[in-house]
This record gives sequence, structure tokens and C-alpha cells, in this order.
Amino acid sequence: MHTRLTWICHGPTSAGRNGRFPLDEPLEESAVAETRAIAGRLQRADRVLTSPALRARQTAEALSLGSLPDPLLADCDYGRWGGVAIADLQMQEPENLLAWMSDPESAPHGGENIRQLAGRAAQSMETQSILGGHVIAVSHAALIRAAILNVLQAPLSSFWLADIEPLSILRMTHNGRRWALRFGD
Repeated sequence: MHTRLTWICHGPTSAGRNGRFPLDEPLEESAVAETRAIAGRLQRADRVLTSPALRARQTAEALSLGSLPDPLLADCDYGRWGGVAIADLQMQEPENLLAWMSDPESAPHGGENIRQLAGRAAQSMETQSILGGHVIAVSHAALIRAAILNVLQAPLSSFWLADIEPLSILRMTHNGRRWALRFGD
């Protein structure tokens, strides 16, 4: 069964602009207009799923996409680091931050590690490949990054090598046997 999966990273938030691990926060006020501007780049979908997070749901709404929340599309659980500036962690817990960024099994913040996040991304993609058709998934940079690793069959140590900007659109296809990245419209 053929599947097209269009990932959309949620719009800009104050946490992203200020280098903080996110909480369940809304989009920035200016993000709604920015989000509407990309709507023309989207094709009709058979299903639209979104992370349960407010910022992802607001992105889908600004794109006029009726969506269903899917817990598999949730952002990484940053545990006690939620709302904390990365710069502050570099000063207060440099060894913990380094451990989390260099060891996919590490979760010094008490939340989710990168391996668990990647497992959720792979599970979501597997479900969509079984259902087939075109699905739009509004999610988060971390989950989309994990999905890229899944397609490329890259080691989890590569997680930090892809930057996903707010409102990025990434397309993937599944031909019944394997996933592939798709560039162009």
C-alpha cells in the first residue's frame, strides 16, 4: 500500500525564540499569519493528525485542517527541564545536558530519552504505512528529526544533525516495503 506522509513542524513559540525547552504553550501572535501563508503548499489529505500540544493544534487550525490528536505525535517529554533555558542548563547542569545530547539512552531530566522518542516516531510511521493514503502530521522538531532517522536507518547518535525550523514541511513516502524522503512538491 502506498503512503504519503507530510510532516509539518508547529509554528513559532516564545520557548523556541528564547532557547527554552517547551511547555504546553501557544503559538506566538505573529505565527498565525505565518502559518496561513504555507497553506497553499499543502495537498488534500486523507487524514490529518496532530500532536496533542496546544502549539501543534493551533498550527493545524491556522492551516484550516480538521485534525485528530495523536499521542504518538507528542513532543519529547523534557521532564523537569520543561520551561528551562538551555543556556541555564549549560551553566547549572552541563554534565546532564551533555549526557542527554550524547547518549540516546540518557534522560537526566526525568522525561523521555531519544531512543523512546524515536520508538514513538517509528510506531506512528508504521501505523500510517498500514493505513495508506496521504496523511498530514503536525508535530514537533524533535519527533520529525526522529522520523528522518527512521527513514534513513541512521544511528540515534545522528539525532542532533538535522535542524527543523518552525513551519517546516517534510514529505515522506512508503511504497509498501520502505520509507523514503521526498523532496520537491
